[in-house]
Amino acid sequence: MIGMNIRIFRKKTGMTQEQLAEALSVSRQTIAKWENDEVKPNIEDCMKMQEVFDVSLDDLVKDMSEEEADMISPRGKHIFGLVTVGERGQIVLPKKARDIFHIRPGEKLLVLGDENQGIAIVKGDVIENFARYVMKMEQGE
Repeated sequence: MIGMNIRIFRKKTGMTQEQLAEALSVSRQTIAKWENDEVKPNIEDCMKMQEVFDVSLDDLVKDMSEEEADMISPRGKHIFGLVTVGERGQIVLPKKARDIFHIRPGEKLLVLGDENQGIAIVKGDVIENFARYVMKMEQGE
């Protein structure tokens, strides 16, 4: 379980066993034993690995298939899935996205677009707070 995750995340980050061992201050043989599920890493090493791999501790240790592990995004980055655009251009944001970003019914969102990179959605209060910050900076506060 965790051994497969370590191997997948190590390869996903382009690291060799030697490089991971050096980053964690352990031997290459220790990495090999972890990846083969001969021994389990201690919590301190797991905490270091989550930083090296930029994943959550939960993602590092949970039981999942190789395909699921390969789909894990870096911490703070999310793929919420596909949405369907309605006839009038409306979309429904997935519940997980609404929960993570605390988006509530009636809340204003700013839609930004770049013809080469796509569309982004930003909460209205984030833009308002940024505008207030800029105005304070201009006033020398």
